Amino acid sequence: MSGENNLKVLNALDVAKTQWYHFTAIIIAGMGFFTDAYDLFCISLVTKMLGRIYYHVDGSPKPGSLPPNVSAAVNGVALIGTLAGQLFFGWLGDKMGRKKVYGVTLMLMCGCSIFSGLSFGHEPKTVMATLCFFRFWLGFGIGGDYPLSATIMSEYANKKTRGAFIAAVFAMQGFGILAGGIFGMILSSAFEARFKAPAYEVDPIGSTAPQADYVWRIILMAGALPALLTFYWRLKMPETARYTALVAKNATQAAADMSKVLNMDIEAEQQKVEQIEKNKGSYGLFSKEFLSRHGLHLLGTSSTWLLLDIAFYSQNLFQKDIFSAIGWIPPAKTMSAIQEVFTIARAQTLIALCSTVPGYWFTVALIDVIGRFTIQLIGFFFMTVFMFALAFPYNHWIQPDNRIGFVVIYALTFFFANFGPNATTFVVPAEIFPARLRSTCHGISAAAGKVGGIIGAFGFLYLAQNQDPKKADAGYPAGIGVKNSLILLGVINLLGLLLTFLVPESKGKSLEELSGENEDINEETSSN
Repeated sequence: MSGENNLKVLNALDVAKTQWYHFTAIIIAGMGFFTDAYDLFCISLVTKMLGRIYYHVDGSPKPGSLPPNVSAAVNGVALIGTLAGQLFFGWLGDKMGRKKVYGVTLMLMCGCSIFSGLSFGHEPKTVMATLCFFRFWLGFGIGGDYPLSATIMSEYANKKTRGAFIAAVFAMQGFGILAGGIFGMILSSAFEARFKAPAYEVDPIGSTAPQADYVWRIILMAGALPALLTFYWRLKMPETARYTALVAKNATQAAADMSKVLNMDIEAEQQKVEQIEKNKGSYGLFSKEFLSRHGLHLLGTSSTWLLLDIAFYSQNLFQKDIFSAIGWIPPAKTMSAIQEVFTIARAQTLIALCSTVPGYWFTVALIDVIGRFTIQLIGFFFMTVFMFALAFPYNHWIQPDNRIGFVVIYALTFFFANFGPNATTFVVPAEIFPARLRSTCHGISAAAGKVGGIIGAFGFLYLAQNQDPKKADAGYPAGIGVKNSLILLGVINLLGLLLTFLVPESKGKSLEELSGENEDINEETSSN
């Protein structure tokens, strides 16, 4: 349906040419996502070091490692916080406005990044308890960034390039993961040069220099810097016109805000907004009207995000374990604690550089050309293919001569996750739901994704253990092995492909067309 009877301020946004304010919004929202990715994934750089520092066992042939319950808590607590934050701040963004809540999430992220690197006491229990406490609240802030960033960008964008703008915000995640790896390499190199330590097999105690305790703390605390740089600009952003007009019912303010942003005069249509107030478009999230209009859409966005994140997080959080299994990272006993951080950071950087970052930007370039639906199908299809290509001939890949091939195919699964559902599951929920429920529905979809992330992070930790109890990591029961875990992840990707058919294509349409709000506006206008 055309937008001819839509509010003029919203039509002006839909047809606006790409301007500086679009790029400003991408940078402001994108730096939040840069920080999110850095904070969530930098923990994988330092977990091995935490085990060496705080769980050393005298006489053990292998360096200390985090006990299973501690490892699960350290890796998973931020994901649990993120899930809670997505639901809470998603709902709050629709109740109080996107802008008001946006500054709160950033302050929470900055503060908890810094506090994650501090600890109350020196005993393992107190250090881990402090770390887990602040990483939960860090995740809570990160969770709020998902629905708010996506909603703000979708409501600011024009309909022609909206997908690319939202995807560009999400693509900053790739740079955040890359920055984490690069910073980890630089910092560990500097400490290694200054505080040279022997390998564990040479000197078990001396291999962990006392100064190594600063390395993990600095890596975690550095996550506060990028977000702080955009704090002032985040507070200066005006509220989105769609929230101000359609939810707060203040067309005059919406027109005034967007007149400044777009550098043009826009007529305020307060009377039309007051008419819309009375129409049937005021249905709530738990109404039959919402269920009939958007129930399947919400099921589609939530289920595909959940399945995608099971695969994505199991790969990303535990890629160091996969690399160790195929021999790409040398045995821990052949390195010092700081050298091990460098090696893990280098692996993360290479994967980010070769597959994660390019995948995101392929999506940015093509999402408004071939559409969200097609990209998501392509992504899930190739993730399935490459996961099975890794799994079935797994015994072939672990031979020393074939390890590079394993890493190439593993990198391709990351590429097609990001040129695929990892980007589109973020974009679509910010487009297809009504303005008054947009942030909430995005938060629900994202929270479903984090349930998948938690399943991936916790489940893969146990599932990927060797089937022989004697070969499993210390403290872990026997699992189904890496090969069977990869087969299971392939099946999960295939299911994600099938559920993609529940999600509508949103390319080239206004937000009001997609949500059905245009019908409500037109209906109300014609009846008056």
